[in-house]
Amino acid sequence: MSGDTAIQVRELSKRFGKFTAVDRVSFAVQRGEVFGFLGPNGSGKSTTIRMLCGILLPSSGSASVAGFDVAQAPEQVRQHIGYMSQKFSLYEELTVEENLDFFAGIYGLAVNEAGVRREEVLGMTGLAARRDELARDLPGGLRQRLALACAIIHRPVVLFLDEPTAGVDPIARREFWGFIRAMAEAGTAVLVTTHYMDEAEQCRRLAFIDRGRIIASGSPTELKASLQGCLLEIQVPPKQLMPALEALQARPEAREVAMFGTTLHLTLASQDAIAGIRACLDAQNISGVVVETIVPSLEDVFVSLARPEAA
Repeated sequence: MSGDTAIQVRELSKRFGKFTAVDRVSFAVQRGEVFGFLGPNGSGKSTTIRMLCGILLPSSGSASVAGFDVAQAPEQVRQHIGYMSQKFSLYEELTVEENLDFFAGIYGLAVNEAGVRREEVLGMTGLAARRDELARDLPGGLRQRLALACAIIHRPVVLFLDEPTAGVDPIARREFWGFIRAMAEAGTAVLVTTHYMDEAEQCRRLAFIDRGRIIASGSPTELKASLQGCLLEIQVPPKQLMPALEALQARPEAREVAMFGTTLHLTLASQDAIAGIRACLDAQNISGVVVETIVPSLEDVFVSLARPEAA
C-alpha cells in the first residue's frame, strides 16, 4: 500500500448493457478508518463493493485495495480483504469451530497459526462457549458474530461489511459495532454499508451514493452542517398528517417536506417563514399543531440530497 491509504477509487464505473449501476465513483479510505457507504436500495453500494473485492470487473476507471489493482490482481486483493455480506453465507451444517477452520484453510493459514487465530477470534466475538454448536442453531446476533469472525480470521488489511447488522436486534447491533471500532483501532480499514443512521454516526467519514453517483461526502458533522436553512419538526394529529404534508408541499417557501415517523420535517430558507407555515396549517383547519426548530440529523441530510437526484 502507498502510505496509509487502504482503498483508492478513481472514476470507477460499472455498466450492464445500457444500464449504468456505478457512475464515475471516486473516494479513498485510510487504514484505521471506518468509512460509511450509504444510499437507498439499488443505488450502487453492493456493486461498488463487489468490484473492490475483485468479484466484478469494472467497466472503466480504476481502484486499488490493500495496494493491489482490482482489475489486474483480483486474486491478491481477495487474499488481503475480509468480506461479510448482508445475507448469512456460512456453512450451516458445520459447527462454529469447523467454519473458522475451513476459512482459515481457504486463506492459506498454517495449521499452528490457524489454531492460534481461531482462539483469538472466538474470544473476541464471545463465541468460545459456542464452538461446538452448529451454525444453523445460532440466534441471529451470534450468526453475525460468526460471519465476522470468519471474515477476519486471516487478519485482513481491509474489511468490507455489506449491511452487517440487518435483521438483528439493537443490543446485538451495538455489540457488533464495538467489534468494528476495535478492528479499526488496530489499523484495519473498514468500509461498511448501513441503513441505520445511528450506525452512520459512528463512521469517521461517509459517502452518500444515489443512482450510481456519489452526491455528498464528509464527516457526519460536516454533512449535517451542509444542510442549508432552518429545519422544523411539525407534530400534527395522526389523522391530519397527510393533509398537512400536502398543504406544506404546496408552499413556495418550503424547500423540503418529508414524513419522519408520525411527524413532518420541513426545511425553510430562514426562520422568518415560520409564521407563514403556521398560518398555512391554520387555514387548512389543522389543529393541535406543534412546531419546533431542530438540529438536522443525517437522515434529514440524505432526504434533502436524494430528492433532487430522484427528480
